[in-house]
Amino acid sequence: MHVERRAAAPLLSTWLACDLLVTYTCPVSDDDRVFKALADPTRRFLLDRLFARDGRTLTELESELEMTRFGVMKHLKVLEDAGLVVTRKSGREKLHFLNAVPIRLIHDRWIDKYTERRVSALVDLKNELERS
Repeated sequence: MHVERRAAAPLLSTWLACDLLVTYTCPVSDDDRVFKALADPTRRFLLDRLFARDGRTLTELESELEMTRFGVMKHLKVLEDAGLVVTRKSGREKLHFLNAVPIRLIHDRWIDKYTERRVSALVDLKNELERS
């Protein structure tokens, strides 16, 4: 018994290509890059190392991870693209520095606005109790 599959193939490919709910048409924002960078534990570890001491070389950062030099470079590239790491050449070395500004912007936008209501409720409660 032979089953004809030609008719279903064009319909399936058209259906997959036209799914606008999955296809992203807008450009990636800075927040998206920061969230992507922070989503990986290796990249968070690299940020922690730079927080402990800024101005580290690739060799210094690589020595603390069980990963190839190339793998560490790829993670650092994602962090640089997100603006979380900035670099400066010093002779033959490239030094990496933590830039905490994007994290602070995420904090201000996403965390502060959700905690504001609770904090103001606690202040109102404190004021009410002190008046009694």
